Amino acid sequence: MGYYIQGPLHGKAEILVDKHGGEIVDIPASFEDIPEDKALICVMDNGAFEAAGLVYSTGEFEEFTLSSDFRPKKFVLMDKETAWQMSGYNPDPNPYVPE
Repeated sequence: MGYYIQGPLHGKAEILVDKHGGEIVDIPASFEDIPEDKALICVMDNGAFEAAGLVYSTGEFEEFTLSSDFRPKKFVLMDKETAWQMSGYNPDPNPYVPE
């Protein structure tokens, strides 16, 4: 399941940089190369709209960086907690809550 950051139809990478402290970067060599306190967002241009997908796992990294996918992409590195909150991602969907 994908997690996406909502926004306008176009200009999502620039908004993540200007309003949320992100940085446009080159594609990391692997998921493990993403700093521990950061999240990678892949902004894909689908023509009519852009999609800003959270790269939250090795599998997602592989999907977003397929060499056979020729859609234009920008990669944004940003604060992990901010990205998780904006995308609705919860790394622990069943947290233990003491009574």
